[in-house]
Amino acid sequence: MPVRRTRHLYAIAATLVLTVTAPTAAAADSSPALREVLFVGNNWDGTADVIESTGDFARIGRIDVVPDKAERMAEINADPIRWIYFMAIRSGVGEGHDQLVDDMYSTPDGTSVVVSRPSFADVVSLDLATGRINWRFPVSGYRSDHMAVSPDGKRVAVSASTSNTVHVLDIATGDELGSFKTGDKPHENVFSKDGKHIWNMSIGEVNTALDATWLDWTKGDRRITVVDATTFKQAKVIDMRERLDAIGLKDHSDAVRPAAFSPDESKLYFQVSFFNGFFEYDVATDRITRTKTLPKNPATSDDRTTWVNDSRHHGITMKPDGTKLCVAGTMDDYATVVDRATLRQGPLVTASKPYWATVSGDGRSCVVSESGADRVTVIDFATGEKTVSVPVGDHPQRVRLGHVEAGWAGAEDGER
Repeated sequence: MPVRRTRHLYAIAATLVLTVTAPTAAAADSSPALREVLFVGNNWDGTADVIESTGDFARIGRIDVVPDKAERMAEINADPIRWIYFMAIRSGVGEGHDQLVDDMYSTPDGTSVVVSRPSFADVVSLDLATGRINWRFPVSGYRSDHMAVSPDGKRVAVSASTSNTVHVLDIATGDELGSFKTGDKPHENVFSKDGKHIWNMSIGEVNTALDATWLDWTKGDRRITVVDATTFKQAKVIDMRERLDAIGLKDHSDAVRPAAFSPDESKLYFQVSFFNGFFEYDVATDRITRTKTLPKNPATSDDRTTWVNDSRHHGITMKPDGTKLCVAGTMDDYATVVDRATLRQGPLVTASKPYWATVSGDGRSCVVSESGADRVTVIDFATGEKTVSVPVGDHPQRVRLGHVEAGWAGAEDGER
């Protein structure tokens, strides 16, 4: 049974103002002040670092996202099928490590953070004051993955990799609001700005050694599934295989990885497996309009089976005004800012297996997780140059903007 959230009670202050003419009363706002932060998920050690969202990006505190690890491990060890999947995750996508945090979003009131935990095949809500679990939702199948939060912050969508399903949950209670089916191995999720649609990208099988271009068909059914975010009925399916073939790129994978919409959502910029670059897709005309190939690192092996989970580049985000893109060149060990109008890249900023890219709170910088160096690195959108690096935990991956209560400096029971 899920652990239900225990809500904090906040005293409501009221001030009674008396005047010589008439009595009046005014109630002060009881909502706690919020502080914008960045959550950094340290996948291999089961923690999330909370850092400043701008400025020096200094660490504020750390959260233990697996306070129930002993209980979860006991369940896995008691179930032979779950144990097999757990070990497969460790030896495959986990590169010999357990995957303890993939994605995370804070609740609108800044009191909790919701985390997907791949190796435990679940999503949990953690109380930011105490570190305790508010609720837990086991996903269908044996692995949870990327999430997305609705524009109003009230719903969270999570990919269940092995069941080809996306679950949509109430972020406050963990109750399932609905679900929908996808292609093989659902990965990235994106809510439209109006909250009316969810876009899911399925990437197929990324853990086999069948990585030659002529064996691409063995990777499974890879597609974008767009659904109504209220009814969860399918609105459309986009198979990039047809769009890539149409521009003569039959040897490119159609497994859409991280993606970013333009501010008006007329264009989608996306990465695919094995490719050092990205594509521009026009939503209205349903076609790929531009291709950007980024430099290869001469030190990167040409053996595609050595690339982590079929990724060459994994991580793309856009400056809020839509003028610049920031790309994580995962296997090529760099990140770079790309001018959206000309597709000209800026300096190649050296980074160790950068795994994700997001935007700083003020929108002026790109924040990249360096999973190979256990740090996040900040790149100025204007200059394309690195400004600061901040140490974090073991194997940082997802980085997400969120909020905590003002004055928060770590959970009472979750710090370790």
